[in-house]
Amino acid sequence: MSDQPPHDPLDAFVPGPRCTIAGAASGPLAGVTLAVKDLIDVAGWPTGGGNPDWERTHPSPARHAWIVARLLEAGMRIVGKTATDEVSLGILGENAFTGTPRNPAAPDRVPGGSSSGSASAVAGGACDIALGTDTGGSVRVPASFSGLYGIRPTHGRIDFGGITVQAPSSDTVGWFAREAGLFARVGEVVFGTSVPTVLPTRLLVATDAFGFADPDVAAALQPILARLGSIVAPGEEVTLAPQGLSVWQWAQRVLQSSEAARTFAPWLDAHNPRMAFSVARGLVMGSMFTDHERTRAALMREEARARLRHLLPLGTILAMPTTPFPAPRRGLPLSELGFLRERISCLTSHGGLAGMPQVNLPGATVEGAPVGLSILAARGHDETLLAVARAFAAAC
Repeated sequence: MSDQPPHDPLDAFVPGPRCTIAGAASGPLAGVTLAVKDLIDVAGWPTGGGNPDWERTHPSPARHAWIVARLLEAGMRIVGKTATDEVSLGILGENAFTGTPRNPAAPDRVPGGSSSGSASAVAGGACDIALGTDTGGSVRVPASFSGLYGIRPTHGRIDFGGITVQAPSSDTVGWFAREAGLFARVGEVVFGTSVPTVLPTRLLVATDAFGFADPDVAAALQPILARLGSIVAPGEEVTLAPQGLSVWQWAQRVLQSSEAARTFAPWLDAHNPRMAFSVARGLVMGSMFTDHERTRAALMREEARARLRHLLPLGTILAMPTTPFPAPRRGLPLSELGFLRERISCLTSHGGLAGMPQVNLPGATVEGAPVGLSILAARGHDETLLAVARAFAAAC
């Protein structure tokens, strides 16, 4: 450990001594720098979870999380642990205890969360790759807001051992990158397979998702969509959520927040921790859903899974806006933030409901702030999306 914390102009890393660990001397990712979200265990370093009482009440881990060990074995070098919304319960990247990491792509705006520091560190050039978690959008949203490649993998495909749990039926771990080739190479190491050279032959465009986005966002994404069509196939218009995006959002909120309330209940009961009002309020609301509401939400999850299985056979991908608007301004009042969070989750809820892999493609801006286009594929076909991302970048 260094006695003097290094300067962090991005406010992306956790305060205090910087976690640095050398990886294997050789390997497919030798020399690539890695930052690790502070919900993911790095042996011998605290997992702070963005909350002072979480760090205080949890011992430092003795082992690396599986994905950390995998990347170190491939030669990556850890250069720090990154800031997060409190115990992953946030989507904008603002933390009442540790502050808000900078968004290098839009300095007056939030970076997105909960993987806020990871997105900030990659976008600002402080590392090549950063790990994040995504339960309700926590990789996809920061990737869109910060102009990065980001992946939410197929649910359950990557070992979640050594990572702070929020809602097990939705939790995933993914990563950010500035460059598509490296983004795909990380996937080859994590998944243990090669990224295919054959691309999908069918592209669907979710018209309800484009209609839900702000008009200037939908317009800004058209050139990216056209480029995607040039390397896959002309887009065919479909409806993502026939029941309504807000109906899917309600179901995911019930399921995710109910699970989160159960996950954190023993900690809350034993330690009565300090928490931001918005975080505590969310846990309280999650604890109040009824069995009837959870059953209804579980049935809607089955409908969403069936819909996406129907839309996404092998060889097909689907495109949609990652977020309905670019990153909001920093420091907005709580009274404005609630509805913004709800709108964002209308375009992210399918991830937790259906568990399909999703990748954010950067390249569009609205008033100088990034917005991303997402692509989805069938469960277990994450590498297809990495191949498309690589071809997309080559076509720029």
